[in-house]
Formats: sequence, structure tokens, C-alpha cells
Amino acid sequence: MDDDVIVCRCEEVTLGEIRKCIEAGYTTFDEIKRLLRVGMGPCQGRGCREIVLREISRATGVPLEKLHPGTFRPPAKPVLLKLLAEEKEGD
Repeated sequence: MDDDVIVCRCEEVTLGEIRKCIEAGYTTFDEIKRLLRVGMGPCQGRGCREIVLREISRATGVPLEKLHPGTFRPPAKPVLLKLLAEEKEGD
């Protein structure tokens, strides 16, 4: 694939940027996430995580199933703030 392909649409990160990080020695999803913010947008990595992991696997030779998928922090899905703030009867 071309280096100009957008992998993380939320943060507009290209495949070329991911490849440069891997070449520099960053070979985990969390390391690349900290550097490029992949997986930190509204989709929380649902759109880019697998692509980034496949690229790490391809570059390092480590099978995809042996790679750690990264750290998830709640909420794992975007949640409207009003849903969290709603007062229930008896509160």
C-alpha cells in the first residue's frame, strides 16, 4: 500500500507515518498510539487498530495473534455526557 493512505481517519495518520515509527523501533500499538494518537479519536481505534497491528506484524515478523492490541480506557465507545449525568429516581 501507498505511504499516503490514511490509516487513522480520526487523527489523519498515514501509513507512511506508522511505517516510520516502526522503523524507528516503536513496535507496539501503545507506543505508536502515544506518538501519533492512532486509536485516540472518536472511534477509539475501531477503524485503525487492526491495520496498525497488521503493519507491525508485517514489519517485525511477529504473528498478528501474538501482538498486544493495546490498552483500552473507558469509555471504549463514545458515550453522550448527558447519559452519564442523568439523575435517576432515588439518587
